[in-house]
Amino acid sequence: MQAALIGYAVSQPKQSAAMMKKLPVHEITYRRLRDMVLFGELAPGQAVTIQGLVEALGTGITPVREAIRRLTAEGALEFKGNRRVSVPALTPDHLEELSFARAALEPHLAQLACNLITPAQIDGLEAIDAQVNIAIQKGDIRAYLEQNYRFHTTLYTVSGQEILCAMVQGLWLRVGPSLRIVCGRDGTLNLPDRHAEAICALRASSGDGVAQAIRDDILQGQEQIIVALREDAQSRAPGVRSSIDK
Repeated sequence: MQAALIGYAVSQPKQSAAMMKKLPVHEITYRRLRDMVLFGELAPGQAVTIQGLVEALGTGITPVREAIRRLTAEGALEFKGNRRVSVPALTPDHLEELSFARAALEPHLAQLACNLITPAQIDGLEAIDAQVNIAIQKGDIRAYLEQNYRFHTTLYTVSGQEILCAMVQGLWLRVGPSLRIVCGRDGTLNLPDRHAEAICALRASSGDGVAQAIRDDILQGQEQIIVALREDAQSRAPGVRSSIDK
């Protein structure tokens, strides 16, 4: 199961070519399509053709169909007919459910990790957070989303709670695309980031402190996504059509 956690902990942009080559084609395709969903390359509600995904991923239709099947089962994609799929568009009610689940699970995992983490692992988290900060300053949305996800999931993996970590991955798959909407609306400078507080709490061996930092991070992100979803809904009110509807 630890091997499964490695795949969960971060969709590693830095994975070695040798490691990726050892994976079956269908698994590589699944991970690449999962990253497209997780990091907002597929906008919520935007239908894309299966053939378009085949071309974007540079692989055959069979592994793409298998990846779509898996992600559909995880709630990250939905079929739209005419050989099209899309990322489900979140409603404020959906977001509230997801945030409730995340606020229940992620602080708990962070608190457990605090009891097990080593100084070297904390240094590793600090290095990841430095990459988050660089991405924020540069306005690099994709890098921010990747490194932010990497920070959280690397921390949670330390807890050793394999089932809960897998559940959290499913929650992030549903929330990630909408966080991209926030980035597009506000840029990166005001994005949720309570990582410094979490790191300080880890160094102080304060399980309660790191749990609170993660909870605050989740709730801040929830508030920003709700605002973005409402503004997006208003822009798509009757009489207002986006280019993808035409």
